[in-house]
Amino acid sequence: MPTPAEIQRLLAAAERNLADSRVTAVSDENRFDAAYKAIMQCALAAMMAGGYRPSTSEPGHHQTLIQSLPLTLGVPNATWVVLDALRRKRNTADYSGDPGAARDGGRSHDAGRRVAEDPGCLAKGTAPRPVEKTVNPR
Repeated sequence: MPTPAEIQRLLAAAERNLADSRVTAVSDENRFDAAYKAIMQCALAAMMAGGYRPSTSEPGHHQTLIQSLPLTLGVPNATWVVLDALRRKRNTADYSGDPGAARDGGRSHDAGRRVAEDPGCLAKGTAPRPVEKTVNPR
């Protein structure tokens, strides 16, 4: 089980990434990456708070983290759909080398930032609620 200090470090890192996502002096691609990273850090903190950790050595751990958000943070389905679309955009940009996912006038980065700020674990500064034991334990 992670310590409260480990979870707080993840949440602090997510807050730093949210701040970085607002820096307009860098490319939309970097702003998108920072917002996406904040989402993943928040999702990981929530999962860890419930006593679970995704297997980062296996493919699909980002998808697992996103899919766990309704259980860990009560993220609504409409938000989950947006997050999964952002995950696919990030995957395309990272593995094809085509930054087209971020070349949408900043809409992807803005959506990622709004979602990262919305679940509550960052915006309200509260600890994530424990997850029900429905995903594979670490």
